[in-house]
Amino acid sequence: MYMDAVVLAGIATVLLMVVFFIGVGIFVMRDQKSHGGSQAKKSIKTSRKAA
Repeated sequence: MYMDAVVLAGIATVLLMVVFFIGVGIFVMRDQKSHGGSQAKKSIKTSRKAA
């Protein structure tokens, strides 16, 4: 395969998008661990009151 500047830029773009989404996933998992438990308990309590 002929490695042109456009091909290298495309590969770099795809790799940057993958790294970005992995970073977002890590952020969400860490945030869910720190805040998810209390938020889930609140939603359960409010759903019981509504029912």
